[in-house]
Amino acid sequence: MHVSVTFRESMPLRGSNRAGHTTLFDTSPEFYGTGTAPSPIEMVLQSLAACSMMDVISILKKKRRDPGALIVEVDADRAAEHPKVFTAVRMLFRLESSDCPLSDLQRAVSLSIEKYCSVSAMLRQSGCHIEWNAELVREVHQ
Repeated sequence: MHVSVTFRESMPLRGSNRAGHTTLFDTSPEFYGTGTAPSPIEMVLQSLAACSMMDVISILKKKRRDPGALIVEVDADRAAEHPKVFTAVRMLFRLESSDCPLSDLQRAVSLSIEKYCSVSAMLRQSGCHIEWNAELVREVHQ
């Protein structure tokens, strides 16, 4: 795996991978940024949500469930002193599905957070406590 990040005179930073996909990183004007893109630490939380979300979707599809829409809300606490690592993360998985029972969603989230999601594993191994909850919203057919 190889990526690069480039700075050219001003923020945002531009990250890219070998496939040419681009990610922007920024920070607040207080730290010479423009505030036009997520900070690297916000991207870690987004990466946690995306990594776990991909696992959950895959697990549900293997169970022949229809994950119509999935939203993951993430809140985190950080250490007061530098480096300000994450100390606790709370995740809420909200699934909209016409055929998925809550038990299947909870099992998929549990497997992701505890076994499959690499981002979750890295955070946990750094001492971060991760807790999660799952809610099911039934699709409304008109």
